[in-house]
Amino acid sequence: MSDQLEDRIKEIIVETLALEDVEPKSIETEAPLFGEGLGLDSIDALELALAFHKEFGVRTVENDERNREYYHSVASLAKFIREKQAEAATAE
Repeated sequence: MSDQLEDRIKEIIVETLALEDVEPKSIETEAPLFGEGLGLDSIDALELALAFHKEFGVRTVENDERNREYYHSVASLAKFIREKQAEAATAE
């Protein structure tokens, strides 16, 4: 079953990083985004962080040890976004 948030994250990855040879649906939800996965690097992570902040209103903290965990895969990004949005909703 496809998840709308995960699908949107995949679209943002492809759009933000101009991955012309990658279809969003071809990105595996559980696959690593960095290293052996899509092969993204730290500059890509910064661009994605800005795009996710703009789209979802969430942000990571610079030098947070958990950033690697958050950006591991599409699934971990979706979990991070849901948690941050839930925190924001309960804070209101």
